[in-house]
Amino acid sequence: MTESPPRAWAEIDLSALQHNLQVAKDQSGQNVMAVIKGGAYGHGLKKVAQVLDRENLPFLGVANAGEARRLFEAGIKTRPYILGATLPAEREEIAARGWTPCLCSFEEMEHFNQLGKTTPTEAHLALDTGMGRGGFLPEQLGQALEKLTTSPGIKLTGVGSHLPVADEDSAFTRSQFELFDSLVESIPKPPGTFHIHLSNSAGLLGFQSRTTNLVRPGLLLYGISPMASYQERLQPVMTLKSRISVVNHLPQGHGVSYGRTILTRDTKTAILGLGYGDGYPRSLSGKGTQVLINGTLCPLLGRVTMDQIIVDVTDLPSCHPGDEAELFGPHLLVSDLATKAGTIPWEVLTQITPRVTRIYR
Repeated sequence: MTESPPRAWAEIDLSALQHNLQVAKDQSGQNVMAVIKGGAYGHGLKKVAQVLDRENLPFLGVANAGEARRLFEAGIKTRPYILGATLPAEREEIAARGWTPCLCSFEEMEHFNQLGKTTPTEAHLALDTGMGRGGFLPEQLGQALEKLTTSPGIKLTGVGSHLPVADEDSAFTRSQFELFDSLVESIPKPPGTFHIHLSNSAGLLGFQSRTTNLVRPGLLLYGISPMASYQERLQPVMTLKSRISVVNHLPQGHGVSYGRTILTRDTKTAILGLGYGDGYPRSLSGKGTQVLINGTLCPLLGRVTMDQIIVDVTDLPSCHPGDEAELFGPHLLVSDLATKAGTIPWEVLTQITPRVTRIYR
């Protein structure tokens, strides 16, 4: 028996991932921590990590111990870096496995110091320079450094902060870089490798630091630029596709989908086998959204439903059940789709559900 093909799938171009990583290296001139949290932004944590594991990177950025454990179980050798504060119940595993946490509070510092009595935990110090999501405020830095001098269970191997508006407010971001650089210059550096990092994708594209030696791209790696002027240098990694299940001919005045969008002309429609159950946003309904079928842009008709959407193929010379449609990818950027949906590309990518088969090439 032949296995049925998927109705919706995401083609993941791993060569594009490698291309975008090289852009990050060339643009920044620094080492790269590849951010692969959220299932590698919906692209598949294990497969993406396997490719990046061959790139001799210092870290892979993950959100929590669970994601780090998945890398460990997959045999990934690149060290996981836990982005953000850790829960008390996570810390024993993080210390035992040799993963790198970022210290965001004195409570974390005390706990990791206790856990590292036999083998010190390598950790970074998180500074809050404007994000407000954790880390030590500038006026707390001296106290934090003093605490570390009496914490033999922690080996400080880096310091970092995070940019909240690098793609929105250049003036604030420049002031944030200046604050971070000034703070870093006041920190006595221990011997050995010491990682200093601030820039996300927008930060490494649009700004320069005088102290950092590591950048943390996320969205950029997957081929979408948070700053439109750099998009042409990147290659989208994910292409979301579906296929036509049926072609209908409907008369003017007929309703389409839930809520009954009324047709203003006789219309040839095609049904595609995906919907918000696959992560295709319902908020794209009624926004002038298009899909690409046989080289022609075709408008979305009516509301997005859980498992299907309807598109207008009246102007297509020819289409048939089984024909492929591109929902986003190299010809329809996910960032443009996200704008229509009233959201951001990070959300669209990470909400593509497991029902969508990932096909790697």
